[in-house]
Amino acid sequence: MISRELSVKQLGTQARHRLMLFILTLATVSIVWTMRSSASGSSGGLEVVIREGLESQALLVGALILLSVYVLIIFELMHRTLAAAVGGLVAVGALSYYMEGSLTLGQTANMVDWDTIGLLLGMMVMVGVLSHTGVFEWFAVRAYKKSGGSVWSLVVILCIVTAVLSAFLDNVTTMLLLTPVTIQLAKVLDLPPVPLLVAEVMFSNIGGAATMIGDPPNIIIGNGMSEAALSGGEYDALASQAISFNDFIINLAPGVLMTVIPTFMFLKWMHRDVFSSHRDRDVEELEEKYGIKDASLLKRAGGVLFLVILGFFLHPLLHVPVAWVALIGAVITLLVTTPHELEEALEKVEWSTLLFFAGLFVLVHSLDLMGVIKWIGEQVVFTISQFDEPGTQLTVAILLLLWVSAIASAFIDNIPYTATMVPVVLMMAQPLANGGELGLELQPLIWALAFGACLGGNGTLIGASANVVTAGMAEEAGYKISFNEFFKTGFPIMILTTAIVTLYCMLVYVMEVAIWKVLIATIVVMGLDIWWELRPGNDRWFPDELVRESE
Repeated sequence: MISRELSVKQLGTQARHRLMLFILTLATVSIVWTMRSSASGSSGGLEVVIREGLESQALLVGALILLSVYVLIIFELMHRTLAAAVGGLVAVGALSYYMEGSLTLGQTANMVDWDTIGLLLGMMVMVGVLSHTGVFEWFAVRAYKKSGGSVWSLVVILCIVTAVLSAFLDNVTTMLLLTPVTIQLAKVLDLPPVPLLVAEVMFSNIGGAATMIGDPPNIIIGNGMSEAALSGGEYDALASQAISFNDFIINLAPGVLMTVIPTFMFLKWMHRDVFSSHRDRDVEELEEKYGIKDASLLKRAGGVLFLVILGFFLHPLLHVPVAWVALIGAVITLLVTTPHELEEALEKVEWSTLLFFAGLFVLVHSLDLMGVIKWIGEQVVFTISQFDEPGTQLTVAILLLLWVSAIASAFIDNIPYTATMVPVVLMMAQPLANGGELGLELQPLIWALAFGACLGGNGTLIGASANVVTAGMAEEAGYKISFNEFFKTGFPIMILTTAIVTLYCMLVYVMEVAIWKVLIATIVVMGLDIWWELRPGNDRWFPDELVRESE
């Protein structure tokens, strides 16, 4: 009887991992098909025409579907993955009803952003292999050693590391790497991991906003606003205002730096009961207990991961999709580490998270085709056109793009939203001589869209890919991050950081204060704040009885 139960269990495990390999193959083939379609001149997108006279009804139904899905997620009436799947199916059904013709399964699958799925899947496989080496536990002990036992110092270290890695890697990959470290660290120090993870996610989205490769919306904007994309087409007149990789850092990084100290201040106040404490542990005992378990495996898997990260950095030069880099890295990792045993290597893949993304992509793209997101862009353009003076129009355009993008990206995944808004921004900047309606300066509009789309992702649990990935990994480890718990921290920080970059945009692009002056002022303020924080007898943040709470 026992042997029969073991046999059934083994068959179940084998079936599960065959499914894993099938999805891995499906993601790879889908990316190949997408690249093939692009190479042959096909956009790979859907061209849907809503039946005449039903446009307004389709728009209303799409908005109601989106609202219903959020009600299911916010009140936790069902698991968010199932809610996204149900919403996606209902949206596809509604779209099929309102469009001329019908959707095939292949067209529906094409709504999924397979580059994102491939990136997540590849990185999850590599992180799963690395988790067996003990490197995450080792890094956690090193972070604790640097903090000196202060939980707040530990939070600052983790958040700064998160922000820097997110800027020069990407925020999804960063959270895939740091979430296991944070959970292990919280276990060692007997801390609730959720406040630590939420703080890191905030800084992953903030840090990712600083560069072209840090956050998916910036990648979309960078590709759509490059000189190659604008030259020779409808918007050839705007090619002289095209942006490069360095333009992102020069224009976005100073604004991002302005948000760092206020965000830290809010986090420390919001989670003062946890972040004000102190944990005393025997460092030597921790180092002995949580050392590297398998140095050979770490060298092989770590070497492949290093090459993958290098490939991410070289993306602007090589133009190889990051999904390809991650998937190839995952396959090589399996080949050089566990070519005969895949169960342990694949057990860390968050399949529910990948399915959530797939359902969300289908939902949002269906609503896009029903006109929901386009309607938002049209309202922005209409509002700006009500102002006559060019200077006033630019100010209003920056404010609307920034705040509408931030709020919309909090409640609609920022990847399809950004893709929809790029042509709207180009339409706003098209010179009057070329048939444009507004003829505004292009680059200020670009940076307003980038700031809003990236920082808006902090607003809700499903506002950005990094949020969903972190929540999925935390839930797998037994620590659930609820929608409301994330919202209490994320939405105020979204409002705070958006307000700060609004001031930055007004200073730099409306009042035309030199960026370097704003950067110097920001660095001085940050320096003074650090000095004030570290001065002897500082009691600004917490009452004295909360400063040290030893275990």
